[in-house]
Amino acid sequence: MTPALEAIFGSRSAAQVLLFLQAYGSGHALRIADTYSVSVSPIQRQLQRLERDGVLLSRMVGRTRLFEFNTRNPTVRNLRDFLEAELDLIPEEEAKAYYRQRQRPRRLGKQA
Repeated sequence: MTPALEAIFGSRSAAQVLLFLQAYGSGHALRIADTYSVSVSPIQRQLQRLERDGVLLSRMVGRTRLFEFNTRNPTVRNLRDFLEAELDLIPEEEAKAYYRQRQRPRRLGKQA
């Protein structure tokens, strides 16, 4: 993550939340925090702030609050284009570590 992104979004946790959601489409606070090995509370604070400001929407899936981008907001469409361009510029090692994790379990019996 570049210092410029942190400066643009105001904090490291805000940049992490936005990049995570751009890469995976949706997510919950604990998964985002675990991905970056950070505390859950700053991630939750950013998710709540971004939802309050209309950037994100949330929905309950069981007992988990799942967040995703508010695609009805025209500013969010431009933001997502910017985030996609930034993801393309991230070094390969960092991209593998944070933005290309498996989303589903492997098929039973499939070789790794």
